Amino acid sequence: MARQVFNPYLPSWEYIPDGEPHVFGDRVYVFGSHDIFNGWVFCLGDYVCYSAPVSDLRDWRYEGVIYRKTDDPLNADGRMVLYAPDVTRGSDGRYYLYYVLDKVDVVSVAVCDSPAGTYQFYGYVHYKDGTQLGRRKGDMPQFDPAVLTEGGRTYLYTGFCGNGMKERIGAMATVLGTDMLTIEEEPAVIVPGDCYTLPEKEACAAATEQQRTAGGDSPYALGSVENWAGFKDHAFFEASSIRKVGDTYYFVYSSQVMHELCYATSKNPTDQFKYGGVIVSNCDLHIDSYKPADMPAAYGANNHGGIERIGGSWYIFYHRQTNGTWYSRQGCAEKIEILPDGSIPQVELTSCGLNGAPLEGAGFYPAYIACNLFTDVPSKYVDGSRFPRITQDGRDGDELEGYVAGITDKTTVGFKYFSFKGVRKVSVTVRAYFDGVFEIRTAPDGELLGTIPVGFCNVWTEFSADAAIPDGTAALYLTFKGNGCGQLKGFRLE
Repeated sequence: MARQVFNPYLPSWEYIPDGEPHVFGDRVYVFGSHDIFNGWVFCLGDYVCYSAPVSDLRDWRYEGVIYRKTDDPLNADGRMVLYAPDVTRGSDGRYYLYYVLDKVDVVSVAVCDSPAGTYQFYGYVHYKDGTQLGRRKGDMPQFDPAVLTEGGRTYLYTGFCGNGMKERIGAMATVLGTDMLTIEEEPAVIVPGDCYTLPEKEACAAATEQQRTAGGDSPYALGSVENWAGFKDHAFFEASSIRKVGDTYYFVYSSQVMHELCYATSKNPTDQFKYGGVIVSNCDLHIDSYKPADMPAAYGANNHGGIERIGGSWYIFYHRQTNGTWYSRQGCAEKIEILPDGSIPQVELTSCGLNGAPLEGAGFYPAYIACNLFTDVPSKYVDGSRFPRITQDGRDGDELEGYVAGITDKTTVGFKYFSFKGVRKVSVTVRAYFDGVFEIRTAPDGELLGTIPVGFCNVWTEFSADAAIPDGTAALYLTFKGNGCGQLKGFRLE
């Protein structure tokens, strides 16, 4: 079998969410936060980096630790974690890493001569009088920085607006000078939080009153409040990301429902942003190509990522949840299309992601590449051991392949897409206490193509059955019917 890449595109024991992909030279680098397996909170690890040749997204290389949480002077004791970062190449040719620690409201910056070298602490973003952004009276706390450098200006996008947080107006855009730290144009609110998705007059009045109440020394510019009503039900939550496509700025963010990455566009990097739509949902909500649009087909939670043009094609990077928690997230990616009118149609979750083609319809595949996972009880969000989940054995750092656990009656595990040709037999490798059958289909409600009986087993055991899968490109769905609770390591196509 030729080398292939799956979702997640990194090893199954690696947990790099909040992925920001950037092409520097002939490689694409992914910068993200760093969860751990079975973590108790977000982002417990140091920053690491992976990269791949632009010409071969199947060949990811571990670049090592690029920045440690104790490298920031505010965190010498390591009590704080490193939240989602972003990197930009400054006008001096050096690479600048922007990030926020979890218990302070300021933006930190580190610098390096190469994209994936060892970054050194550089300073904090500040106003011209030296006051750090986030610490001036009336400032909204800084969070999830995204950066874009054009010439001598760097545009910094930040913010966090939890549902019902009236004191948080929306996402902010701030312009920095050539030193990458000093503010040249003060923050402007560009996309509203959920309390401000109102018609123009109401939005302006509400935001102005909030700034008056906060008593800021210099109220934020409010941007184009006439567009804010268009963000209703998809208001800004967190996860700022920014790219420029032609003459248009694309602001990508996680919306108030958390599981989706949306986008807004403008010709102006600090104003006039209009809501565009949803790019991806990590529970595949809104997608109706293989299921009802309102049916979640995976267990999601928060989401964060960005778009990037790699080798002539555009991709969206995002993350999924594992282990039944919010705190062990893994990076995934899908190819997207930017249409002539600038719109981006929402894409499905897939198992083939960056592969560039459907997976070969032959051989053994690990179950952790499942893109769909659900039961007959719909849920958009992870919920501990209540639902099936992707997990692994061992401890964080153990290079042990993941699998699907918590499989009970009516659990469906789905994989997309394969190029099937001449498949006449399907096998599953399972363990634990369950007894029943796996039904084989190429759509969740499709024709039954075969059943694989399985029984109690203390170790990973393979069970097989004849199943004639029609030739062509299609998905594979395995639905368990029976008793008990089991685990799926993978499946074989022959």
